[in-house]
Amino acid sequence: MSWALCRCVRVTGDARRSRVRYAFLAWFPVDECNFAVTRITALSPSDRLAALRARLAEVGVQGFIVPRSDEHLGEYVPPAGERLAWLTGFTGSAGLAIVLPDRAAVFTDGRYTLQVRQQTDPALWDCRHITEEPPAEWLKAHAQDLAIGYDPWLHAAPAIERLSVPGVHLVPLLANPLDAVWTDRPPAPMAQAVPHPLDVAGRPHADKRAEAAAALREAGEQAVVLADSHSLAWLLNIRGGDLANTPLALGFALLHADARVELFMAPAKVPAGTRAHLGNEVVVRPREELPAALDALRGKRVRIDAEATPAWFTHWLREAGAEISSGEDPCRMPRACKNPVERDGARAAHRRDAAAMARFLAWFAAEAPKGGQTEMSAAARLVEFRRAGDRFRGESFPAISGAGEHGAIVHYRVTPETDRGIAPNEVYLIDSGAQYLDGTTDITRTLWTGPDAAPATLKDRVTRVLKGHIALATARFPAGVAGPHLDALARRALWDVGLDYDHGTGHGVGSFLSVHEGPVAFSRTARIVPLREGMILSDEPGFYATGEYGIRLENLLLVVPAELPQATKPFLAFETLTLAPFDRALIEPGLLTGPERDWLDAYHARVLAEVAPQVDGATADWLRAACAPI
Repeated sequence: MSWALCRCVRVTGDARRSRVRYAFLAWFPVDECNFAVTRITALSPSDRLAALRARLAEVGVQGFIVPRSDEHLGEYVPPAGERLAWLTGFTGSAGLAIVLPDRAAVFTDGRYTLQVRQQTDPALWDCRHITEEPPAEWLKAHAQDLAIGYDPWLHAAPAIERLSVPGVHLVPLLANPLDAVWTDRPPAPMAQAVPHPLDVAGRPHADKRAEAAAALREAGEQAVVLADSHSLAWLLNIRGGDLANTPLALGFALLHADARVELFMAPAKVPAGTRAHLGNEVVVRPREELPAALDALRGKRVRIDAEATPAWFTHWLREAGAEISSGEDPCRMPRACKNPVERDGARAAHRRDAAAMARFLAWFAAEAPKGGQTEMSAAARLVEFRRAGDRFRGESFPAISGAGEHGAIVHYRVTPETDRGIAPNEVYLIDSGAQYLDGTTDITRTLWTGPDAAPATLKDRVTRVLKGHIALATARFPAGVAGPHLDALARRALWDVGLDYDHGTGHGVGSFLSVHEGPVAFSRTARIVPLREGMILSDEPGFYATGEYGIRLENLLLVVPAELPQATKPFLAFETLTLAPFDRALIEPGLLTGPERDWLDAYHARVLAEVAPQVDGATADWLRAACAPI
């Protein structure tokens, strides 16, 4: 028997008016779903698009919007949530597709403009830059007087508002029409939720629940919807295995003002040991009971973080008679501001990761000039080095291992079909990270394979990227400054010669959670969220020569108080967590200022002092040469 993701439908009010309310997600045998399934196997890309269009005609709409996200609106989704990839072939972590009767488009940001064109069929899909030609403008130009369907479980309400334009009718659908034609869809993930130990979490979940509940009471709210599984993980000190690289147990929750939590997750995913860890104030309920739990909030004031919650919740709560209060997920900012135990865990995790990186870089320096390695073999060797480290739990994302022209694809993901040899005398970019029980890492290094000297123009570009990296890493700034205010520091040296890069300079990072964590980022387009002590962000400026090479240099930074005796108000600074040398073969010392050279020499001296004692003699010898004063 096959299974599909269906929506149960409840009808309220006068039967003649048939007022329908959206209901919940559940897995049922396909013959019990409330839609007909077109049984098609081994669909080609064109067949998939045709099958979806046929289904849209059956449900009475002329178009459909397919986001990258699943019902938790996260960046990473399980195989069952890979709707965008199934339909279009595009596998990037951010994007959106719109299907109309006679045309279709895929929208993505600057990280994926090359990848999306390589992975989609130009006869079927127009590829658009999501900021230069926003989806709303495309709809306005091509979908006038059309009914365009969307799945309210897969979009936040503000996202739908941003897509709303005059003359285009956006229609929430009771059942996702794409699910109706994706007949070989993988099952929902069922990994178990496990306790996250207190010696790495730093705070008992009872204290976290009490703090968040106090914030609700102060705001006059009786409950908050938590749709972000990262919030469940942090709030309840649990982790899981529902996603490949992010240790989440997917689910929803209601946090009440008395600190009780209703956790909506398949009971089979919550074993006895985890239930004992959660205690009596956390009740586990199957997700089928979510609508009834929302109905019980009639007359109560319920917080919704609109950007982080599917539109379905807002609709249901309003129909139930609850008062919607707009506010931020109360777990989001405390999760971003790591507590002292989490900060120490991040430092320890990065020291262990540094040993693995040193072994890898020493190995690569010896092997690359010989040839014989490929993008996949190099990435696999790095995983081997990391796996030998204590508390390693896996990669924090699939490594971006790009040689030559592949490095110019910002979020390139090597596959057996694209895997290419790493040749002598070219640029190799390796962006990778690891999940350790006590911290999450993310590092990018750009390497010259040798044996000949790197071209002068290439060294100029790499050094300008390094100058930007140093400018951000050494910044000191008053409390209240946000990531968008600092983004330009990392671009200045490139801007001086008319160059730039089409992605943000950095993102937040979790504590044994997602390698991409909000609400802060170094980006011109990011929200204005002041940086606070305990936040961890990446510092990763870059430069990309399409068809030739890519450059990116990334360390993680911890926000700490600045030591400025003359400061008249609180200032903040950054502590660099990542410990790995930059490739001297790609640095032009003459382009560095005296303070920049001093920073680089001091950083390399620290790398040597902290990492050399952890590695074998041969690696330590290589490290001494790699970390010598510039």
